[in-house]
Amino acid sequence: MTTSPHRLARYDRALYRSVARLSTPVLDEPLRQVSDFADFSKPWFLVAGALTLVGGPRGRRAAFAGLAAIGAASLVVNQPMKKASGVRRRPDRYGLGVPVQRWVRMPSSGSFPSGHSASAAAFAIAVGDVLPVLRPTLRVAASVIAFSRVYTGVHYPSDVLVGATVGALFGRLAGRLALQLDDKEQTS
Repeated sequence: MTTSPHRLARYDRALYRSVARLSTPVLDEPLRQVSDFADFSKPWFLVAGALTLVGGPRGRRAAFAGLAAIGAASLVVNQPMKKASGVRRRPDRYGLGVPVQRWVRMPSSGSFPSGHSASAAAFAIAVGDVLPVLRPTLRVAASVIAFSRVYTGVHYPSDVLVGATVGALFGRLAGRLALQLDDKEQTS
């Protein structure tokens, strides 16, 4: 059984509306702030800076892997993928019922896929592969950022899902390369 693109779009809008209808005013301001703060990968640059300063050689390697994963994922998501998708329009927050108090600035780029989600997943996976002790915290942080993009109304759930998947792939690649370099250094 195949599902048509129109049916998938209906499911996507229905899930978007379900998130919009959540009666969680206590989350409005924190998730707005998280979504805004994640612009330009600020949280990941801060974590990478801290790892570079206090994480020793492995921390520096993890930071480099995380930033390399962000760079690769961002390039792919924000260039060929957004252009190939035919520039999917951003959701109509008003028409789909997202409460105004949740809104963040609506980006001018296309909606599909989510660059914030791609960067968050890329960094979390890459750094978590190199420093497993940070894996749970980084994955929760990446998930919160990804969810905040739907919650604030700037992305459909499928935008976030595809962005996070692409980011995770680049994160895994960067993390594995960093671990291989680590193994080579240790055997030398």
